[in-house]
Amino acid sequence: MDDLKLKLQINGEIEKTVAVSGDDFILGRLPECDLQLPFADISRRHTRFYKIASGEWLVEDMGSKNGTRLNAVQITCPQKLNQGDNVNIGHNIGIFVTLEHRPQSQPQPQYSQPPEIGKLGDGMTILVNAKELQEQWIEPDTKIQNISNYLQAIERLKNLVHIAKFLNSAESIEAIFLEVQKAVFRDNKNIERLALLIDLTGSGKLEVVNSAARPLSSEEVVKTLSEDEEMPADGSWISRTICQKVFAEQVAIKTADAQMDERFEEEMSIVFKGIRSAIAVPLWNENKIFGVLYGHAQLSSDEWQKGGDEDLIFFSVLGNLAASSVQRWLLTQKLRSEETMRQRLERYHSPAVVQQLIAASALVDDRLPPVEREISILFADIVGFTAMSERLSPAEVAALLNNFFEEMLQEIFAAGGTLDKFIGDCIMAFFGAPEPQSDHAERAVEAALGMLERLDELNANHRLGEPLQLRISINSGKAVVGDVGSRNRVDYTVLGSTINLASRMEKVCPTGECVMSENTYAMLRSPQGFKSMGDFRFKGIDRPVIVYQTKRHEKINENFSQDLQD
Repeated sequence: MDDLKLKLQINGEIEKTVAVSGDDFILGRLPECDLQLPFADISRRHTRFYKIASGEWLVEDMGSKNGTRLNAVQITCPQKLNQGDNVNIGHNIGIFVTLEHRPQSQPQPQYSQPPEIGKLGDGMTILVNAKELQEQWIEPDTKIQNISNYLQAIERLKNLVHIAKFLNSAESIEAIFLEVQKAVFRDNKNIERLALLIDLTGSGKLEVVNSAARPLSSEEVVKTLSEDEEMPADGSWISRTICQKVFAEQVAIKTADAQMDERFEEEMSIVFKGIRSAIAVPLWNENKIFGVLYGHAQLSSDEWQKGGDEDLIFFSVLGNLAASSVQRWLLTQKLRSEETMRQRLERYHSPAVVQQLIAASALVDDRLPPVEREISILFADIVGFTAMSERLSPAEVAALLNNFFEEMLQEIFAAGGTLDKFIGDCIMAFFGAPEPQSDHAERAVEAALGMLERLDELNANHRLGEPLQLRISINSGKAVVGDVGSRNRVDYTVLGSTINLASRMEKVCPTGECVMSENTYAMLRSPQGFKSMGDFRFKGIDRPVIVYQTKRHEKINENFSQDLQD
């Protein structure tokens, strides 16, 4: 009985050997084909290989658009396959036929267990648990006890100490990678390209943070430029299949020809990228893998096998040394990011809210994403500020506003509010976001009353230099809350009709008072301190709105009358 193997060739380059399983094997563009070839000139179901009762293999075209050729001759009916036949489909795919005789009782080769360290299996791949490699590089060969083995171990140890010294002093990811690539390109002449991939977000997705190609000699530079061959900047030359296997299974891999390894036969990306010789080891953080060090070579299988597991052990130890430096860099980046986040957020939130946002990692791409929330919005405007600014110098106006804003924000932050922005002499703040607050209306009113009382004290003690009066308006309802703006400028703000109504209500507020909408009034547990001003119509609002105001001046007059009676 003959087994059928198909050696796939694309554009004249041998890419992969496929062992045909079963007695019927179909090639085509559809995913359900036994071998999918997603090329435009390949039909959905293009060519079929099948075994007949005599044990012979036949090939037939399945009505494809571009036909199937056997030894350069177009076939119109099933044809017998012989050793060494060449089948062509489409414009650039050639298939060489190999027939291997196997007794009926002989089992198919299995690849469930990885080969031993230092031995290449039928797929010419070393695949081994990465932890087994961590201590082997500096150990001498105990099978042959002679001085050369120990000298070799000492030399390796000195080399690693030298590498570790420079890695520990590297302060950026570029500097770390530079030291790694120096060591790799100096000690392993076979590796042509090197890449460092890291799971930056902790989501399990590896990202290329740096890559490099071996420096070329002057002759190689001329050859490369003449052929217009450069390393793709997008990392498309990296086998994501191999890197993901290293990352997910905690293994180190050295493959002499990934095209020949049945463990990778379902991975068409290895075929399309021309991945043959590759080496990849994990980067460890205690018991967790957070990245992969990947090397790429285009060599014959014999050349790549000569290194045995020595290359893999050295690569693994180098990865372990680099891992600690990369972890230090990641921690530094995290601390810098948190500090930047804190500085941004402290412009809008109280320190307690800032700490909560940082702990919850609320930022997405350095932004607080817009969400719909139930909030209460507050506008606080200085009465008569335009006339006041006419008689004050610009420096005096700036000093006055800075002192005023500093005092008022203390009341807003004490109530758990968020500063939206300063609009000239007006403060715009809201409650109920970014963290939901079921009592946002109560908090807004608490802040407003606190601002009015604090301003009374400041005026009584002449703390601001100028007597100031406020008008405050509050409205409650739904709004969109989040970072809004361009790539260069972003503001954390609220949007919607709830904000528009609050802004318009401020115009009907008596001096030194606070007004609120019927929505806010209905949310208060104890609204006794407010009275109705009646119905009002506002521009852009299609219904009358009942407005309520504080009774501060009535209370002041009552206290004044009582003082006279006493």
